Amino acid sequence: MMEHFRQTFREEADELLAELELSLLELEQNPAEEELIDRVFRAMHTLKGSSAMFGFDDIAAFSHEVETVLDLVRDGKTAVTRELIRLTLLARDQVKVMLAVTAGAFPAADSQAEAIVAAFRELIGAEATAASLPLDASRPEDSGTAMTYIISFRPDREIFKRGLNPAQLLNELRELGACRITVLTDGIPLLADLDPELCYLQWEIILTTTHGVDAIHDVFMFIGEESSVEIEASHQKEPAAEEMTGKGERSPAEPARNDGGQEAAGGRENQEPLGISSIRVASEKLDHLVNLVGEMVTAQARLSQTAMAHNDAGLIALAEEIERLTTGLRDTALNIRMLPIGGTFSRLRRLVHDLSHELGKEVELVTEGAETELDKTVIERLADPLVHLIRNSVDHGIESPQARLAAGKASRGTIRLTAAHAGDSVLLSLSDDGAGIDRELLRAKGVAKGLIMTGAELSDREILNLIFAPGFSTAVQVTNVSGRGVGMDVVKKGVDELRGAIGIVSNHGEGTTVTVRVPLTLAIIESLLVRIGSDCFVLPLSLVEECIELTRLDIARAHGRQLVNVRGTIIPYIPLRERFGISGEQPEIEQIVIAEVDGKRVGFVVDHVIGEHQTVIKSIGRMFREVQGISGATILGDGTVALILDVQQLVSAEEISERQKLASETMFMEKGDNICMKEQ
Repeated sequence: MMEHFRQTFREEADELLAELELSLLELEQNPAEEELIDRVFRAMHTLKGSSAMFGFDDIAAFSHEVETVLDLVRDGKTAVTRELIRLTLLARDQVKVMLAVTAGAFPAADSQAEAIVAAFRELIGAEATAASLPLDASRPEDSGTAMTYIISFRPDREIFKRGLNPAQLLNELRELGACRITVLTDGIPLLADLDPELCYLQWEIILTTTHGVDAIHDVFMFIGEESSVEIEASHQKEPAAEEMTGKGERSPAEPARNDGGQEAAGGRENQEPLGISSIRVASEKLDHLVNLVGEMVTAQARLSQTAMAHNDAGLIALAEEIERLTTGLRDTALNIRMLPIGGTFSRLRRLVHDLSHELGKEVELVTEGAETELDKTVIERLADPLVHLIRNSVDHGIESPQARLAAGKASRGTIRLTAAHAGDSVLLSLSDDGAGIDRELLRAKGVAKGLIMTGAELSDREILNLIFAPGFSTAVQVTNVSGRGVGMDVVKKGVDELRGAIGIVSNHGEGTTVTVRVPLTLAIIESLLVRIGSDCFVLPLSLVEECIELTRLDIARAHGRQLVNVRGTIIPYIPLRERFGISGEQPEIEQIVIAEVDGKRVGFVVDHVIGEHQTVIKSIGRMFREVQGISGATILGDGTVALILDVQQLVSAEEISERQKLASETMFMEKGDNICMKEQ
């Protein structure tokens, strides 16, 4: 049981560390912002108290050393410098390592913690020794106005069994300021009825502090719903002794009120009743729930198909009701797994901070749309591509401060990362104001690596897309950050695995923008079901624009070219029957599904368009993963399997085939010309 609560603490500590990291990075940009300083101090203070409460004494002791330095910053005795931010970030990383050690991830290494503490003491000099006493223990007054709070703490009887020690909480309150504690013993039973594993005591505390009511709430953060804490603010320095009865109970009196005549903000009467507003659920349970919902969607499709086949009005009505409930359950289950992408953005801020220091550059990361929600699985798999994009932008995109000043730019470069919903997809855009991409350098590297032929005519998009080739790098020398040709190909592969699309736009000398489009979820998608011969295929509905007919006359008019005229616009198409080698007779009138792929309109020729379909995505076997143009499979209502088309991969394969065909024709013509010249 104790290990269960320790695991809960580790999860809470991870959130505190994430908040601490974000606050430190913001503080580096705004070193005079008092609210940020308070946020940093509060996170470290809460971490220290909570770790001591759960028996992680080494983390508590280390956090106390860092907290001491941060208290000097709060008092204005130590300035916020880049070195202070760097050391505090290292301390944050060290706490995360110590948490991993407590979970048995790897052996402890105390030398790093000792080195960080020594660096802090060296940074602040003699002030560290002067401040090494427990904070606030010797001074009830601090900068700002001191307030007195009357705290009623009534722990539940089972608090010991949950691994909590009320004495530690009281010690935490003592650190906040001048504290008078009275124990209430009325709940203690006769000795014969006493259970040593239960807590029968309650406490009344009078605390004078400058830290505010939030700091008091932080002390009681982990006590749980079963315990009761009431906090009332008083404008007196300390309530008179006669306000307390002989047993330590407060005499009946009006609750403390503020200047407006209303109850103080900390009063229990002014707050909503305590309740469970959110719960923690293991991700494995959510995954299992979504899998069950997926199976239910498939079963519901079979029920609807069976009902229509029997033409039973009652059964059809029941199938429609089940379909409505299933749709609601599906949407709810998927929404549960939706998380804001802001957490990933916060981790990238740290990456930019560390890389800019390592490379001697000044780089600022600006983010927008942090509240945009995606499926947690998509967010997890987006992490690596975004990391590589950031590293590439900082290393290759943003110039050194000297080069930027020489080019008439500000010495500090800016990387802007935005996220926004676009239908059933999310659009991510990462842009920088750096040097941009040199097309000629890309072409030269492409020729050198044999990716393109000398003198080949390529569009601007095709030239820029060379950077996604495996092993491709324009770095002059190999460094710790780049130069080995591993990076942008990982980005492309990761986005492709998410069934997403990636595009790049760059202006030499002005900057580069990379746009990534990914689906909201990888579990269930809205799709278009089509048929070729006896085989069914699925296309993501978000990419589909329209469906048109393709007649034999249309094919004859194209004179062998796979092009169709759609209201005055020429659109290329891919005949999927030929692409997949499906035998059988083609219908007189085929269907073209027109989709938008990488900013272009492309058609996919099929025999019949069946209609919209809720597709539960199933992964395909390992031996089929290298099949071009297929990203997954789904089970239809009649039990048959339909393959999910990877339209981006189909278009890319067709473009490569066309280039190879054109190159072969060019080579054949050149050989023919040479033969003619020799004969002459």
